[in-house]
Amino acid sequence: MHITDLPISTHERVVFIEDLPGGLSALIAIHSTARGPGAGGLRMRDYADFDDALTDVLRLSHGMTLKNAAADLALGGGKAVIIGNPATQKTPELLEAFGAAVETLGGAYRTAEDMGMTPDDMAVIARKTDYVAGLPGASGDPSPITARGVFLSMKVAAKHRFGSEDLTGKRIALQGLGHVGMHLADMLHEAGAKLIVTDVNEEALDEAVVSFNAKVVGLEEIYTQDVDIFAPCALGAVLNEKTIPVLTCKMVCGAANNLLATPEDGARLAARDILYAPDFVANGGGIINAAPEILGETHGPDWLEDKLQALASNLDAILTQALDTDVPPHEVAEQLVDAKVALAA
Repeated sequence: MHITDLPISTHERVVFIEDLPGGLSALIAIHSTARGPGAGGLRMRDYADFDDALTDVLRLSHGMTLKNAAADLALGGGKAVIIGNPATQKTPELLEAFGAAVETLGGAYRTAEDMGMTPDDMAVIARKTDYVAGLPGASGDPSPITARGVFLSMKVAAKHRFGSEDLTGKRIALQGLGHVGMHLADMLHEAGAKLIVTDVNEEALDEAVVSFNAKVVGLEEIYTQDVDIFAPCALGAVLNEKTIPVLTCKMVCGAANNLLATPEDGARLAARDILYAPDFVANGGGIINAAPEILGETHGPDWLEDKLQALASNLDAILTQALDTDVPPHEVAEQLVDAKVALAA
């Protein structure tokens, strides 16, 4: 196995891992350990090239610093990506090689499940390292908890935008019906919302039509739908100079990470009077779910729900300050989180 440190000034450590026998090509980025070990999931994607993968892991790891601090967890920010198609290239040998790489970092990075990974995959990784969470029988699949956190956050944002948390009759464009997106769709349907959905997975779309009476539109059409709320639950950077001008929604709240392509896009949303619930606050449920397992802690049954409710309360405070001061919500949120990280440094 070859592990190469990359000189990235914005991060504490970034390593590129190659393991030819296992076929592993991966990146691990540790953004900050000021509040605790750098924690964040592992995703496997068929990236266009190395630079695309590097950009993703750097943005995601920074986002985890923000997310963990926003959720008041004793964790820093880290993330990992494996370059490859999870449907055709994921093998036990590859996952074990990744686990061995995590072990070399001595606990500075704690991995867990993300896109292209499952709890069973985490169990394979755990053969080579103890620094892994999301195992079967432990915190497990974080998707339902992530979805609930987004649902609670959406209700908070709706109170600020529409004057009520009630989502009955609200038209919601949901982009992405993966594990989190499908759980969120179920919650929104139960809350009386009208769903417009898109995804690359035809089976998921069919399920949404049958189960939630959803309307299906094309991948690019989702941005121009006449809706109240846009809920991006797939990839990041979907809020950008191309998509923001065509949005018709009044607010954005979704489960995907790093929704803003650039910091300027938060100002673009504000200029169009579109209320933005910062993603690293709204989608913090997954890491809250895994945090006790990562830290080796045990909590009572009410702890998780209390943390989710606290996350929603934090978002409420962020949006209140943003509207009172006329500062975009993502800037308010980052200022508050940066202050927490600075105090711990």
